[in-house]
Amino acid sequence: MVSILLLSRARVSSFLGGCRRGFNYQQKFSLVNVKLKWVKDRALDAVVAGQDDLRATCILVSIIYSAPHCSLPIYRLTPHRGQLGLPQNVKLSTFIRKYPTIFLESHILDSGGTRVPCFQLTPEVLNIHQEELCVLEQNQMDTIGRLCKLLMLTRDRNLPLQTIDQLKWDMGLPYDYYDSLIPHHRDLFSSICLPDDRIGLQLQIWDDRLAISQLQKNAAFQQKEEDVKSGCLAFPIGFTRGFGLRRKCMEWLQEWQRLPYTSPYSDASHLDPRTDVSEKRIVGVFHELLHLTIQKKTERKNVSNLRKPLSLPQKFTKVFERHPGIFYLSNKCNTQTVVLREAYDGQQLLEKHPLVDIREKYVRMMERGMLDKSRGLYKKSRTASLEDSSKIVYGDESLDDGTIHEREIDYNLSSELD
Repeated sequence: MVSILLLSRARVSSFLGGCRRGFNYQQKFSLVNVKLKWVKDRALDAVVAGQDDLRATCILVSIIYSAPHCSLPIYRLTPHRGQLGLPQNVKLSTFIRKYPTIFLESHILDSGGTRVPCFQLTPEVLNIHQEELCVLEQNQMDTIGRLCKLLMLTRDRNLPLQTIDQLKWDMGLPYDYYDSLIPHHRDLFSSICLPDDRIGLQLQIWDDRLAISQLQKNAAFQQKEEDVKSGCLAFPIGFTRGFGLRRKCMEWLQEWQRLPYTSPYSDASHLDPRTDVSEKRIVGVFHELLHLTIQKKTERKNVSNLRKPLSLPQKFTKVFERHPGIFYLSNKCNTQTVVLREAYDGQQLLEKHPLVDIREKYVRMMERGMLDKSRGLYKKSRTASLEDSSKIVYGDESLDDGTIHEREIDYNLSSELD
């Protein structure tokens, strides 16, 4: 009798939530203190680990490609280090030399006459990057739509550029989206100065066609008809093999799934943050946010500063631990990455964005370069280049002095050891 009463009240407080009976239900339905254990998922860990260094590599490719002659000395690349997410103990030049199939190394003289490394892109990578630019151009409206939806998730329809920059890799935005994309869509976006003096991006127009979550789109063929009518949509659930769910937790989860679903694009100010209904709304926000990413994953730290823009309560990221059947937290690559379980079958992404294929090409090239380097192929080529190095570049000019200074040879040897 009690369960029937609770279920009937849950159906009353659906999307409208305006009647007093629904409001009282939401305020009284308090969170249940359940603790679900974390179980290692080797397949999803492999997905995260398989792309280690990929983001930093692709950012460097974009930076070098945009430079004159597609070439930059190391001191021009160093200011961009903060965007790469590299460990503090890894030198930038060491990281770049790790992937000789991506980057070619030469040397120039700086203003003080010191010989310094200069990096450019291999012909094969140039072709891949040009292919990537074509994919971005062909899918521009899809990219614009996802950026609009990201801003529509927020309370005031704006976000600091710094926050968007943290998500742009996962969302498949161009590296220079603010200069290459935004100026062509001034009817949709505008730059604003936020109260904390940061520059933000404001959405100009609300589009009701975009204000439909992925869960709602899939409801017709994934949800029961009565649940769709009542607004009590359930999230797709999947656990790691060997995951044991205690009876108490299973009963709570089943009851929680039958609660009203609040669209992440709707106003949720009437919800008490201490309730399960509010928690389901938070899960819905991140469920939608991960669907906006092209590989259905992002680092946990990328969403840690979204609390105020998304109108979330304190410690909102706890939902990742409380719902391991929806989200998987991977600890690979010295960070925590949130992965949307339903998007993967083992290691296979079920719906591939065209950019994912491009990134897989980068991964294969990086792996091939590391394998060739381990075989000593690039040591031989570098030794040969040292013996034949008669051209020294100063700035953008080439000087044929026909000599190699002893100091320069020592520098190259130390670079090889590094």
